[in-house]
Amino acid sequence: MKIYTKRGDAGETDLFGGPRVGKDDRRVEAYGAVDELNAVVGLCAATTGCDDVRSALRVIQSTLFDLGAYLAAPDSRRREKGGLAGVADEDVVSLERHIDALEAELEPLARFILPGGTPASAVLHMARTVCRRAERRVVALHRDTPQSEVALRYVNRLSDLLFVMARVENRRAGAGDVEWVGRERGRS
Repeated sequence: MKIYTKRGDAGETDLFGGPRVGKDDRRVEAYGAVDELNAVVGLCAATTGCDDVRSALRVIQSTLFDLGAYLAAPDSRRREKGGLAGVADEDVVSLERHIDALEAELEPLARFILPGGTPASAVLHMARTVCRRAERRVVALHRDTPQSEVALRYVNRLSDLLFVMARVENRRAGAGDVEWVGRERGRS
C-alpha cells in the first residue's frame, strides 16, 4: 500500500465515516491541531530526562490520539460503532492528579514566567502553547457542532499540566523559572 492516494490533491479529505470536506474545515482544523499537539508532546517525551514526566506524556499521547479520532468522526453512531469514545472523565482526573503531585514540588509563583530554562522546559512550554491553540480549534468546532464537554475540559487541563511539567523540569535541573520582569517605563 502506498502512502499517497492523491485523493487530497484538490484540497479535500475524508472524515472518518463521514463526507469529504475541505482541508480547512473546522473539524479538520480541530483534529489537525490535536495531531500537532501530539507530535510536540512526543518531542517533550523524547527531551525530558524525568521518567515520571516521560511516562505521563506517553499516556497523554495515546489519549490525544483517541481525541483526534473522536474529532475526525462527525457521526455519533459511527463513533460508537467504531469505539471512538474520545476522552473520559477519568482522563481529566488523571491530569489533575499529575498536576497536584508535581505542584507539591514547586514554590508558589510570585511572578509571571517566560518559556525557557532547560531545553526540556522550553519544549514543554511550546507544547502548552500548541495545546492552547488546539483548545481554541476544538472550542470553535464545539460552537458549530457540539462536541464532548469532557474533551473541552481535557485540553484545558492538559495545558495546565504542561505548564507545571515545564516548571518541574527547571526545578529538578536546578535551573529555576525564567521570571518576567517587564520593561522599565520610558524605555523602548
